[in-house]
Amino acid sequence: MVFYNTLKKNLVRVLITCWMLCLGVLTSSANVMASTSPWIDTDFSRIRIVSGQETLGEQGQVMLGLQFELEEGWKTYWRTPGDAGFPVSLTLEGSENLSSWEFFWPVPHRFTLFGLDTFGYSQEVVFPFRIKAQDPSKDVLIKGQVSYLLCQEICIPFDVEVQMRLPAGEAFPSLEESIVSQYVEQVPGLGAEVGLSIENSFLRGEGDQLTLVATGVSKSNPFISPDIIVEGPPGFSFSSPKVKLSDNSTRVEFVIPVSVAKENKGVLEGKLLTLSLIDGVRGAESEKRAQFASGINSSIPTPVEFLTILAIALLGGFILNLMPCVLPVLSLKLLSVIKHEGNDNTELRRSFLFLSLGILTSFWLLAGLAIGLKAAGVSVGWGIQFQQPLFLIAMGGIVTLFAANLFGWFEVFAPAALSDKALTVSDRKGNSGDFLKGMFATLLATPCSAPFLGTAVGFALARGTLEIFGIFTLLGLGMSIPYLLVAIRPEFARILPKPGKWMVWLKTVLGLMLLGTTVWLLSVLFVQVGLVATIVVGALLALGMAALSLKSVAMIHRIIIIGVLALFSMAVPYVLATAPQQATRSDLWQPFEPAQISKLVGEGNIVFVDVTADWCITCQVNKKLVLEKDEIQSRLGQSDVIAMLGDWTLPSEEITAYLKQYDRYGIPFNIVYGPNAPNGIVLSELLSVSEVEKAFDRAASK
Repeated sequence: MVFYNTLKKNLVRVLITCWMLCLGVLTSSANVMASTSPWIDTDFSRIRIVSGQETLGEQGQVMLGLQFELEEGWKTYWRTPGDAGFPVSLTLEGSENLSSWEFFWPVPHRFTLFGLDTFGYSQEVVFPFRIKAQDPSKDVLIKGQVSYLLCQEICIPFDVEVQMRLPAGEAFPSLEESIVSQYVEQVPGLGAEVGLSIENSFLRGEGDQLTLVATGVSKSNPFISPDIIVEGPPGFSFSSPKVKLSDNSTRVEFVIPVSVAKENKGVLEGKLLTLSLIDGVRGAESEKRAQFASGINSSIPTPVEFLTILAIALLGGFILNLMPCVLPVLSLKLLSVIKHEGNDNTELRRSFLFLSLGILTSFWLLAGLAIGLKAAGVSVGWGIQFQQPLFLIAMGGIVTLFAANLFGWFEVFAPAALSDKALTVSDRKGNSGDFLKGMFATLLATPCSAPFLGTAVGFALARGTLEIFGIFTLLGLGMSIPYLLVAIRPEFARILPKPGKWMVWLKTVLGLMLLGTTVWLLSVLFVQVGLVATIVVGALLALGMAALSLKSVAMIHRIIIIGVLALFSMAVPYVLATAPQQATRSDLWQPFEPAQISKLVGEGNIVFVDVTADWCITCQVNKKLVLEKDEIQSRLGQSDVIAMLGDWTLPSEEITAYLKQYDRYGIPFNIVYGPNAPNGIVLSELLSVSEVEKAFDRAASK
């Protein structure tokens, strides 16, 4: 019995010793493997987590890696897979003591199969991800799910769970640090961009011929196998680029075809693109705004071309005085002549110089606005301020003030009254009034595109700062020509009748003309904000007129009333506006669908496009005098003619980009496509029946 008990005790001791030895071995093994998780095997791949550190360190921040090993011929996908596939994803919802984490994408490769391009990885890849512990003094448990797709001739989706515990402690590198660092250096922004940069990019062409051109530079080493990947908005795809290397292989130009999905009605211009320049394991990323070559890359015009455009701008500005959209403003200019009748030449010259300076200043402000908007990546156009309800309300108020002034209800120009009545628009000291009248005359003249004006504005807005300011200056000078002539030779103004009672009646008539302009502005506003809001704005303007007519009330009190009414008017679009009204015409007209034009023409049809707006006076003149004529209506009603109506009353990126394809930034714009004119025949701003009929004949099949 004693022997048995002794043997039993010895066996227990041996078992306890073995257990302790095994526990020690397991603990030691766990410590060695703290920087990796076990491999998880799936069909055709295996996956694990690796760490660049054995422990968290004092900062509690560690760079980890999601490591894939793929069998030969299999691949998985980048954040933007391309024409097929879906990207690798990692979720860490089950983790403990995890404050935040960030996932990174190494430089991918392009795979082309049956004309389809995809972007991803083969053989091996490590996706770095950085974690930060909530409490660095405690362990972090990394636990989550990885979803990925493997493709060869077939594609197989996988979902696997990964887990690894990273102990707290003083930081020191792990055995896998080199693996993690190798792939961290392949992440753009973390080292992959060594010597690489994307210099510029721009759009070129139109429709099926639309391309994106980008230029890359390598300052450290020559390019070996450069490629570029473009990530853009939904509905647009970017094919394999044509690559052109410089002689020393330090610069590369990519020409990337752009495809637009049939259901996509948007435009690419103005959208943000992410360009990834790749050369082996090197890569650089850059965000660029999609803009046509009219931006930084447009060709520099020759001196003769630029001088020709300047001459066209001068003529276009002059003709603007004769356009229907400027007629309501002529009252302001006519009164500037009448009030100086009989005065000395010095005062007359000064008055007309200030009037001209006001016109020029408005053109300079418009130029500055266009330059600023272009720099911000916003599409710009001539007269687009009439698409904004607040601008329409402000202009309606200003024109109403001018009408009240003509009716003799006040003599002090309203803005100046706020400065201790320092400036007055009297018959003798009206330079400030002349200047402001010149400015407002220009603003009211912008809703239409006169002959030559569209060409000049299109050229200007398609180029840089210098060209824009130069051409807009010549436009202003052209519009100022009649007034500058009077300033130079005052006797030109003497042909007007002598002052008399007739001027009182003329002022009344001209005031009514300005009120007509206010009604027109309200009609444009109606399309944008609806009936109720327009009626309220009109009522507030009428109340303002009534307040100004009360001569028994002190001027300062009337100004306060006008100011309060103005504030209420500006608030109306935000409170009472309803859904915008769409332009309607007869059943002959179809909605504007530029993507369908090539298809319709290919089927043997003639397509007539009319880009118009309710605020465009010239557009309305064209409609009444040409497009609604029986002979043109008969043409538009033919079975092989499709009439498309592009309504630009409200902002439209699609229409803005469409106009820009033809270097147009203002309306009216009319063009005829056909089997014999697939690229279109652009018509003049002021239409004629014969011009439209000839365009139809030319566009038809031979």
